[in-house]
Amino acid sequence: MSDTSSISAPSSLADLKEVLPKITHPDGRPVRALVVDDEPMIADLISMGLSMCGWEVLVAHDGESAVEKGREQRPDVAVLDIMLPGIDGLEVLERLRAHWNDLPAMFLTAKDAADDRIAGLAAGGDDYVTKPFAMEEVLIRLHRLVQRSGLLAEDSETLVVGDLVMNTRTREVTRGGDPIDLTATQFKLLRYMMVNVRTVLSKAQLLDQVWGFDFGGRANIVELYISYLRKKIDADRAPMIHTVRGAGYVIRPA
Repeated sequence: MSDTSSISAPSSLADLKEVLPKITHPDGRPVRALVVDDEPMIADLISMGLSMCGWEVLVAHDGESAVEKGREQRPDVAVLDIMLPGIDGLEVLERLRAHWNDLPAMFLTAKDAADDRIAGLAAGGDDYVTKPFAMEEVLIRLHRLVQRSGLLAEDSETLVVGDLVMNTRTREVTRGGDPIDLTATQFKLLRYMMVNVRTVLSKAQLLDQVWGFDFGGRANIVELYISYLRKKIDADRAPMIHTVRGAGYVIRPA
C-alpha cells in the first residue's frame, strides 16, 4: 500500500499551469496519460493535475486493468506504481511495451531504495520518482518526458500556424507559399514553438528543449535565435513571433 500522508497538496497547480507549456498533438488532440496506482487518492491527484493542464487521463488501480486500458487506447506516457494488485508495475510496463514499444514511462512508487531505482530504470523506466512526492515536480517531469519522446510529432508531418507551414519530414518551411531556409537549430526552435502555438515559452524552457541542459544556461542564445527567426519569418510581413515582457516568447497567427 502507498503512504498518502505526506503528498504535497496541489495548492500551486493553478500557478504551475500558467508556467508549463501547453502540449498537444499537432492535430490538436490532447496528450493521453495512463495513470496506474492502487491508491485512488493518489491516482485522483495526478489525474486532476494532468487534467488541469489539458491532458486526457486513463486511470487503473491494478496491473491487469492497466494493461487492458493501455492496449485499447494508446497512451502518450504511463505513470506506474510498482506495487500493484496482481502483476506489478514492472510487468505492466513490459506488457505495454510489447504493444507500444516506444511508450515513455515514469515509475511513481514508495520503493525508494537504490536497488529499487536501478531495477525500475533497468526495466525500461524513463524516470523514477519516489513517494512522498511534490505534485508540481511530477507534472514538470511528465511534460518534459512527453516532449522529449518525439511521439507527438509522429501523428502529423505538417504543422500549420496561420500562413506558416512546416513539413517535419521534408523539413520544408513556407510562409504564404514562400520558402524559408532555416538552419537545423532554427528549424528545431521554430518547430517547438509551432507545436506550442499561442503558448508563452520562457527562455529556460526553450534552452531546455532546443539546446538541452548542458548548454550552460546562456539565455542570450535564445534572444539571438529568436532574432534570426524574426528576420526570416516576419520580415516585411505581419509579425507572428512576439515577446511577452518578463515571460518569454510566443508564436501565433498574424
